[in-house]
Amino acid sequence: MAGILAVLIWLIALSATLLFSGKLGWFPEQISEHGGAIDQQFIRTLVVVAIAFLSAQITLGYFIWRYRDRGRGQVTYTHGSNKLEVGLMLLTGVVFVTLAAMGQKVWAQLHLKEAPPDALQVEVTAQQFAWNIRYPGADGKFGRTLPKLINDQSNPVGLDPTDPASKDDVVSLNRMAIPVNRPIQLILRSKDVTHSFFVPVLRLKQDTVPGMAIPIHFKAMKTGEYEIACAELCGMEHFKMRGYLMVMSEQDFDAWLKDRAS
Repeated sequence: MAGILAVLIWLIALSATLLFSGKLGWFPEQISEHGGAIDQQFIRTLVVVAIAFLSAQITLGYFIWRYRDRGRGQVTYTHGSNKLEVGLMLLTGVVFVTLAAMGQKVWAQLHLKEAPPDALQVEVTAQQFAWNIRYPGADGKFGRTLPKLINDQSNPVGLDPTDPASKDDVVSLNRMAIPVNRPIQLILRSKDVTHSFFVPVLRLKQDTVPGMAIPIHFKAMKTGEYEIACAELCGMEHFKMRGYLMVMSEQDFDAWLKDRAS
């Protein structure tokens, strides 16, 4: 019976590793400039974890097989090896700290490095349960906003009509258009609670926090329409908080923005 259990553990461990190997098509399409580096880091982490997982399960199965009940015999007790335990702890620490340090490179490029000078600025203001997308208009400047002017039906971001820079600002509900192959700088805000701006195909996810303006930048490399999701439980109707990212040619984007401004 112990031998069967050992073999069963090995088969389950191997099947689980194959299932989560990333080779079965469960990775979504990626269209961003930085997405390849994100996927490579994910695969590196998955390989390291798989090696550790398989090693542990193979060892467990071996001991079940090796010391299965063969009748009465002499039992030997051991307190283990402190040196071995400390060595394995240090090895684990070094491996996972190294993985974390490698992953920080891409994260820092998106969050800490300045966006290119020609980046298109887009402001995203989250609320229960919608995404308000604002563009600066022809003057290239965002107009002033005032919380007291916010009206979910007519003025969702609180644009101040007395500010000349506000007059050509374009606000779109749940639909964000951007030009392909151009750097985009997002400024993420929230009107109420914490949300999370998540676009799987961009490999981009960032919380939006009330009272904060969080910058992040990226470049989309393929045209198409993709989902924007909220990855943070934000209330009873969280499931409704869905938007769309429309990646267009530069000409189509200019036409779309002009149409929205008219």
